[in-house]
Amino acid sequence: MRIGVVGDTHNMMTNVDQIVELLREARVERVVHTGDITQAKVLDRFAALEIPLLGVFGNNDQEREALQDAIERHGFVFQDPPLHLDWCQRSIVVVHDPLEFAGNLQDQELALHGHTHRYRHEKSGSSIIFNPGECAGMMTGRNSV
Repeated sequence: MRIGVVGDTHNMMTNVDQIVELLREARVERVVHTGDITQAKVLDRFAALEIPLLGVFGNNDQEREALQDAIERHGFVFQDPPLHLDWCQRSIVVVHDPLEFAGNLQDQELALHGHTHRYRHEKSGSSIIFNPGECAGMMTGRNSV
């Protein structure tokens, strides 16, 4: 299964459009969002992929009612962290802030987070910890996915 991982989109629509196109070209089958969507129109753009989008809310997701409406309208799955997934016999935990991993890394093969806006790919015990970096490109001047 090919999974796209995005986070910290922060309502930067030009970058979101580029990310959606990259994910389409990569033929991902699902997308995980690590939080800080910020506004519902971001989710509307991801809906164009016509694939499942799952994720967690971040500290900048203040417009929860509008976000929840968009989530329901598109059939996405979002919740407050942690989100535990079991795909292809792999255990995955998704949080926004890496501090939320406390107590949530046992037996997780893949741990996804956002919040720091910094790319991260490392091994910790039996877990791979991954942060795609910032999709908004606000802090580093470039977006990543």
